Amino acid sequence: MSRQSFWQFITEQHEKLLTQVVQHLGLTFLSLFLAIIIGVPLGILIARKRKFSGSVLGIAGILQTIPSIALLGFMIPAFGIGATPAIVALLIYALLPIIRNTYTGITEVDPAVTEAAKAMGMNRRQLLFKVQLPLAMPVIIAGIRTAAVINVGVATLASFVAAGGLGEFIFGGISLNNTNMILAGAIPAALLAVLLDQTIAVLQRLSYQSVKKLKYIVPAVLAIIGVMYLLTSVSDHKLKAGFTPEFMGRQDGDLGLRSVYGLDAHPLVVSDAIMYKAAYEKELDLISGYSTDGRIKAFDLYVLEDDKKIFPPYFAAPVIKTKTLKKFPELEKTLNLLAGKFNDSIMTDLNYRADYLKQTPEKIAKDFLLKTHLYKDPRKGNSQTIKIGSKIFGEQYILTEIYKMLIEGYTDYKVETKTGLGGTKICFDALMNDAIDFYPEYTGTGLLVLLKPSAKTIEEVSKSPEKTFDYVNLEFHKQYGIEWLKPLGFNNAYALMMRRKQANELKIKNISDLKKYLDSK
Repeated sequence: MSRQSFWQFITEQHEKLLTQVVQHLGLTFLSLFLAIIIGVPLGILIARKRKFSGSVLGIAGILQTIPSIALLGFMIPAFGIGATPAIVALLIYALLPIIRNTYTGITEVDPAVTEAAKAMGMNRRQLLFKVQLPLAMPVIIAGIRTAAVINVGVATLASFVAAGGLGEFIFGGISLNNTNMILAGAIPAALLAVLLDQTIAVLQRLSYQSVKKLKYIVPAVLAIIGVMYLLTSVSDHKLKAGFTPEFMGRQDGDLGLRSVYGLDAHPLVVSDAIMYKAAYEKELDLISGYSTDGRIKAFDLYVLEDDKKIFPPYFAAPVIKTKTLKKFPELEKTLNLLAGKFNDSIMTDLNYRADYLKQTPEKIAKDFLLKTHLYKDPRKGNSQTIKIGSKIFGEQYILTEIYKMLIEGYTDYKVETKTGLGGTKICFDALMNDAIDFYPEYTGTGLLVLLKPSAKTIEEVSKSPEKTFDYVNLEFHKQYGIEWLKPLGFNNAYALMMRRKQANELKIKNISDLKKYLDSK
């Protein structure tokens, strides 16, 4: 199969890209507009009552230090998913530079000028609007300029809460090992940041009177972009679907649902960290998920049968370079102690303990190894160090901890874990660049995301778990010098799921039933 060029990707995806650009601008402008409305008056207030300045600037500073993903997570219980939590989070990030620059601009006006204005009989309002704000305006606009550039960058994370934007391409590309997709999101985001920065820089050079003349034009532009954003984001479908960025771009995902089932669910793009809870709380009705996820049990979700078999086998196994196995001669035998020790129900139970019972991966790993009589006290080895990587979801954290305890108990190797490496691309690149020595991967991901063979080959090798494993093991060895060790025994395939009660009420048992239901509406 010939590789798709960047421009071919842009041509094919231009409508989606345009929608994401509008969404990105909508999020940035609406949050910036609200931040100006709140931040400038607050800056003026603390400039007049300076005893409050330390507290207000301190709180704004603390809020800005909260990691973006964590801040979005905090917003979900209060605002649900979609545009609202994203706009509130972006508003919080934009406040500090606007408040600080407004305060600084006003307080640094020459006291002699202020006294002269008072001597001319100006009241506080006249002093503010005729003297202080005109002189402080370049500094205030510099704060707005900084806030705008920050918001363009942070808005890429809005896709985690189904708010759209260019983050959909960026994070989908990272998950799918698709550089074109990453660039399609990253380049427009960078260009928007530069364009917005330079546009505001022009305003910064204008006189105060010229800026005042724009007071009706700017809100109108913001309102138009806000309406366009809402039009691109609002769904009027009976079932509200939410799929992960990775699922959206995969053949065993939204692409397969469209081509094989003819199913267009008009999904929102949402992070797998929140989609299960969003389904449980009726924010979403249909989600993409993983068949061994503990949250299926925790939130009483129903997995729809894949009656046309678009989801290939996803058996987990460690992937490791052949040269690494030679470097650590005891490693293969040790890791293969786990071969066949899992099945779907065992892995689902382990995930349930992490996702719902909130047990730590260390406790879950130790309990599992004790139960399977594989646990040994760590030898506290002082020889070579093995680096284990993992993707950024609970199951991988658990498996990484199991591998760590196993290696430390059965060998003299030291272990260093590098967890939460993001999607498939990051983990695989880390493995290829020797930043990690091995990580748990899935045969279906190896087949569809990393090897990307022809449709005919996919159909042939997906007929059984053994055929899939043999094919990816052979091709990885030939193309990358990487071995797949023995599978663990569970199949964590993609799945579509709904709330059990809703699926029963609508009589939806499989994906074809879902297609009939959506077609009837």
